[in-house]
Amino acid sequence: MTRRLLSLVPVLAAVCLGPIVVSGQSAGRDAHQAFEGIWNSATATPLERPAQLKDKAYFTPEEAAEWERQFALRNEEPAPQAGAPRAGTGTYNTFYREFGTGIVKTRRTSIVTDPPDGRIPALTPAAAEIRRRRLERMKAAENPEDLGLQDQCLAFSTAGPPLLPYSYNSNYQIVVTRDVVVVHAEMIHDARIVHMDGRPHLPSSVRQWMGDSIGHWDGNTLVVDTTNFKDGSGFYGDAGGNFGWDEHLHMVERFSLLDADTLLYQFEIDSPTAFTQPWKGELTMTRSTERIYEYACHEGNYSLENMMRGYRAAERKAGGPARR
Repeated sequence: MTRRLLSLVPVLAAVCLGPIVVSGQSAGRDAHQAFEGIWNSATATPLERPAQLKDKAYFTPEEAAEWERQFALRNEEPAPQAGAPRAGTGTYNTFYREFGTGIVKTRRTSIVTDPPDGRIPALTPAAAEIRRRRLERMKAAENPEDLGLQDQCLAFSTAGPPLLPYSYNSNYQIVVTRDVVVVHAEMIHDARIVHMDGRPHLPSSVRQWMGDSIGHWDGNTLVVDTTNFKDGSGFYGDAGGNFGWDEHLHMVERFSLLDADTLLYQFEIDSPTAFTQPWKGELTMTRSTERIYEYACHEGNYSLENMMRGYRAAERKAGGPARR
């Protein structure tokens, strides 16, 4: 082979392989862009496995159908009873609720997958005491800071992380770009920015409600590592299902597509000062063709003030001194 021909070999190889490399890169980008869109996490699958299911990690198809049927019955709007006394001020009826009609596509019996019993591990003694004091203050809040993070419109379980479904507004919009992935939660209109450019986490002195999220692609799986959480002065279960993590929480999330319209969301939680052991969970989300509209927490910011008035009114009704 002549020297001239030898010098042409790398050029010819590049010309021949170029379309293949570009095609592979394009395929990767297309696969990542497939995550974009609106996703709904409403489900009949409970966060923790019910006691009656014990060590049963998965439903059979027949068991899943029966569970969904019973779930729908439990969430039907109760018929009004003539002459029944009115209790409280009422709340949303089922028109506003979005419990979900089916369990997760994997047919798991709970969102929690580890420990194997499908239950959230116990809090550490110190964390349990903080939670006890938080819940005690919430029974007769003296100021807005005594209320849960949900009531203060600071954090909500749907925005997380982790992204946990609620009884309504369990919708997310995912936007994928080269340098960031944005996970926008409908409630309470939080947009979490996941940096994809290889930067390190923020300094430990910088804390945020949803932490600092750094991501990367592992094939077609989005892996997100989150640290730097703000200490929310409470732990899981605060405010009727809402939560406040402590600053030692480290979370890893994985987003992958089971099919074009099903997103598998997995998370791992490690917070040694909050929980006695790490725990994991997963759920599936369904692609939606609907749009997300703005969720305005507190409907003009008067609800929190009215809640404080309600506490004081309850104190007067009980015959005790009402705090100002």
